[in-house]
Amino acid sequence: MNNIIYMDNHATTPIAPEVLDAMLPYLTTHFGNAASTHPFGIKAKDAVDKARYQVANLLSCTPEEIIFTSGATESDNLAIKGAAYAYKDKGNHIITSTAEHHAVLDTCHALDAERFETTYLPVDKYGMVSPDDVEAAITPKTILMSFMYANNEVGTINPIREIANIASKHGVLFHSDAVQGIGKLESNMDVLGLDMASITAHKIYGPKGIGALYIRDGERLKSLFYGGGQEAGIRPGTLNVAGIVGLGAACEACQNAMEMKTEEKVVGPLRDALHQKLASQLTDIHLNGHPEKRLLGNLNLCFAGAQSHALLMGLKSVAVSTGSACDSESVTPSHVLVAMGIPNDLALTTVRFGLGRYNTAEEVDMVAEEVIKTVNRLRALAPE
Repeated sequence: MNNIIYMDNHATTPIAPEVLDAMLPYLTTHFGNAASTHPFGIKAKDAVDKARYQVANLLSCTPEEIIFTSGATESDNLAIKGAAYAYKDKGNHIITSTAEHHAVLDTCHALDAERFETTYLPVDKYGMVSPDDVEAAITPKTILMSFMYANNEVGTINPIREIANIASKHGVLFHSDAVQGIGKLESNMDVLGLDMASITAHKIYGPKGIGALYIRDGERLKSLFYGGGQEAGIRPGTLNVAGIVGLGAACEACQNAMEMKTEEKVVGPLRDALHQKLASQLTDIHLNGHPEKRLLGNLNLCFAGAQSHALLMGLKSVAVSTGSACDSESVTPSHVLVAMGIPNDLALTTVRFGLGRYNTAEEVDMVAEEVIKTVNRLRALAPE
């Protein structure tokens, strides 16, 4: 592994050293259940309270508006299903887009089978939702809309604030799968205007298996689970104390990185340098996603004439992906690229580079060299 350069930070990030340091005591010495009333439990509860504050601080909300979950998929399910069930007396209509993560799309499909109705809005050639389309889709029965903050495959940033204004004007609850944007882009919930937001630790240099759902004070959800009264009864179950501590520490580290503008000063220039090196040596490569309104670490490219799975197999010392990690075994075109109108033959040549805070200029040079060499070799072998 030491010889492989990691550039798949949209799939998951490595755990930051300071996050691991914060977690270790709660995997060893301080192993108590946060619901217990003895000193072991009190120590664990104090750690959970601190982490809840750290998450809330990043989101500029109150700690009471944070519910801990197992990750973004659970948060998406809880937000969408929980809101749909809670507000079904007001309507049964949901609005989302065709380029959402499957955690949102599949949840909406499941609700469609329960006599809810979902409108799946198209996206433009960059993968962006149109606020005008959102407003036009609202009906008297609309109770919820869900649009991702930044796309996990092509990095395009949606006009969240504009959509939030529309949702507020019409009294519609607005949820966002915000995992790729929180901690990198504006993360103040009031500024963004979100009623609910899903986040996960492993996209921001924290551990896997822990996430959170922001629920604006005053909004109500129907719980999907039964058991103890943890997390205000919305998400019962024994708390993952070490994971929660890791999420809190990761959020605090992101707050510091945002203040230092790490993404702008480090990650963005590295991403642009990689793109420039590839474009200067290879013909017929295509950038997917918005050229400006996208995540600074995202570089999603089509290499015409070089099948993406063959390209990934040929990159012996580079860890990248073809798109969403959830679809990494698929040989069909990404649903996001299809929604953007990219032809299937070109979509099947896509590689997503996800640069992060630990990548270096030297690694960019090495990755560019290997990608160029591999693409040229595959194109030479391709039948004419």
